[in-house]
Amino acid sequence: MTAEHYSLVGDIGGTNARFALVGQGSIEPEAIEVLHCRDYENLDQAVVTYLKRVGMASVRQACLAVASPLRGTRVTMTNNHWRFDIEAVRQVFGWSAFKVINDFIAMALGVPHVSDANLVHVCGGPGDPGRPKLVMGPGTGLGVSGLVPIRNGWVPLVTEGGHVDFAPTDDTEMDVLRLLRSRFGRVSVERILCGPGLLNLYQAHAEIRGVAAPLDAPEKITAAAVDASDALAGEVLRHFCEMLGRTAGNSALTLGSLGGVYLCGGMLPGFLDFFLGSPFREAFVAKGRMRPLMEFTPVYVVTEPYTGLLGAAEALGNSEV
Repeated sequence: MTAEHYSLVGDIGGTNARFALVGQGSIEPEAIEVLHCRDYENLDQAVVTYLKRVGMASVRQACLAVASPLRGTRVTMTNNHWRFDIEAVRQVFGWSAFKVINDFIAMALGVPHVSDANLVHVCGGPGDPGRPKLVMGPGTGLGVSGLVPIRNGWVPLVTEGGHVDFAPTDDTEMDVLRLLRSRFGRVSVERILCGPGLLNLYQAHAEIRGVAAPLDAPEKITAAAVDASDALAGEVLRHFCEMLGRTAGNSALTLGSLGGVYLCGGMLPGFLDFFLGSPFREAFVAKGRMRPLMEFTPVYVVTEPYTGLLGAAEALGNSEV
């Protein structure tokens, strides 16, 4: 096919920019490339590099998912240095249309297109496929979205659910709140339930116990927990999973997501076996009189690495986005 038959899709986070092409009438990403955002001054340079790599002089339109709140045509990335104006970029590349959506909207739109082989069942019963779905996941931050069914598809929800208040449930968590509040002021669940948040939680546990905290990165904590080389890391990661279960359960109750809970992003697949053996399930269902409802709700970990690209491709033709 020639250039006019292809569209550009992208999923841009704080660290990486994933780009792909989709053919007309398709949502299957082709020619996937992952670029490091730090290597490019701005979005337009990264797009030029990608198109050169795949041998495509131009495309007819584009849809990019970005890790940033969206208001107006100016986009300021949350966790990298890129800044751009949507209409200015469209004109530079001569695209007929340029759609920019939030990265977790793309995650939500991509979930219905993920194959069963890339869904790991965590807990819960059959659910009700005609009810809303909750899509959330810890990564650089804590993304939260959802899908509400309509007659011929789904409407994604734009939320900032990762920024709700952290609500302690025992004395240890009260101490965690106190320590994090002294550092950050207000403490949201995202201050704990993401990569940087895991490090916050590890350091808080160490301070509460009066012990050293030698691990200085979330990937080091997860590695030490998985290989059982650091007892504190293991306890902290179990606590992280427990609080994720509680938070996912709260969000599922709020949304009424009997259609299922889908845990996305690159963090959980990195310690999947540990996660499946963690207190997540019990924390998710422990909702008092609502326990039977929670036990009916299926929960999955999404292991598809390009869910955001599937969602960006779906958004090209979705008038609800």
